[in-house]
Amino acid sequence: MSQGSVSFKDVTVDFTQEEWQQLDSAQKALYRDVMLENYCHFVSVGFHMTKPDMIRKLEQGKELWTTGRIFPSRSYLGNN
Repeated sequence: MSQGSVSFKDVTVDFTQEEWQQLDSAQKALYRDVMLENYCHFVSVGFHMTKPDMIRKLEQGKELWTTGRIFPSRSYLGNN
């Protein structure tokens, strides 16, 4: 069986603003912890990418939502 490359987008969950607002604080904290851990794993194995705004916001404890989706179409999310 052949294994392909994994992108950061492959290990993320993209919530709509409505979905995000329905999460309780424990669920948001779990999301933050998992996304930060995933990002750290990618960096630790040499995956080179610009730090996504979502990761910066999570690190700073800021709310993810302004408008649109958490992950707008960006080239760094699709790169393998």
